[in-house]
Amino acid sequence: MTYQWDFAPVLARFDLLLYGLLNTVKIALISIVLGVAIGLLLAFLRLSPKRILSIPATAFIEFYRNTPPIVHFFWFFYALPVLMNVSLDPFVAAVLALSTQSGAFYAEVFRGGIVSVEQGQWEGAKALGMGRAQLMRRIILPQAFTRMFPPFVERSFELTKTTALASTLAYADLLYQAMMVNSETFRPLEVYTTIALMYVVLLVAASSLARVAEARMTAYR
Repeated sequence: MTYQWDFAPVLARFDLLLYGLLNTVKIALISIVLGVAIGLLLAFLRLSPKRILSIPATAFIEFYRNTPPIVHFFWFFYALPVLMNVSLDPFVAAVLALSTQSGAFYAEVFRGGIVSVEQGQWEGAKALGMGRAQLMRRIILPQAFTRMFPPFVERSFELTKTTALASTLAYADLLYQAMMVNSETFRPLEVYTTIALMYVVLLVAASSLARVAEARMTAYR
């Protein structure tokens, strides 16, 4: 028996999927911004010659790199409230999980970009009397940024796809909304095909913008 595709019930509830898509974009953008801040801090701490700073930063990074993302979601939503005697809604718990996890991965992207700058440029800037902060701001980071941009974009895409795990906390992201639509329409093939295409459109559009940004950065080098 040939399956009869029918997208009409799904399209009738497409507004619910769009709401989920907007929530996915919102949580991804907030987590990227926070993750970048965390990642920069961790990268500088890991590069510090002081072991009291570099060792905890390295431990944090390795912990997040070697544990499943869903564990972080469950820990912030179920465990942290017990530990801190606070109540977190799904959005806050998901943002904490995503931003700390992405921060650990961004830290390695940033660290790799910084250490890739030739040693001679470090020594030349120091010979000119630049302090470490001035050296980073004027010499190292501008060069490192163009080198770290592609892996940074790739990591941001991975984060965006990982937002789907927020549905396990009953956060109304795209996947959660799709599950709600499916429970009403009983058309799983159409529902999950639709959201797969929505993810593709979102990330292809973001990828196109990233390529334009990278091309402009390369042109101004």
